[in-house]
Amino acid sequence: QVQLVESGGGLVQPGGSLRLSCAASGSIFSINSMGWYRQAPGKQRELVAHIRSGGNENYADSVKGRFTISRDNAKNTVYLQMNSLKPEDTAVYYCNTEVVVTTTLYLYDYWGQGTQVTVSS
Repeated sequence: QVQLVESGGGLVQPGGSLRLSCAASGSIFSINSMGWYRQAPGKQRELVAHIRSGGNENYADSVKGRFTISRDNAKNTVYLQMNSLKPEDTAVYYCNTEVVVTTTLYLYDYWGQGTQVTVSS
């Protein structure tokens, strides 16, 4: 089994910054991609940012230039630095990873429990 623990959400004023972290632990042989998704009330979950094991990144158009995704492979951790936050960034943010597990060497998709980000004055 693999566990994902997220941290770093909270309440911030428009224009402010937050940094989200997501640490993976458990039966990990290797991690392929890691990413962040978000879901606002009444809306579908959407991709925010994604980073592959080789370091290739992609971002939703709405966050390009404001958010930066990074990963620490030694710590099995992915980060999302969010700057110039806007009220429309308010959502529950979910960490997602694709993990090859040690028990079967199969690739599985895992989700974190979600962390609330609220941007409001």
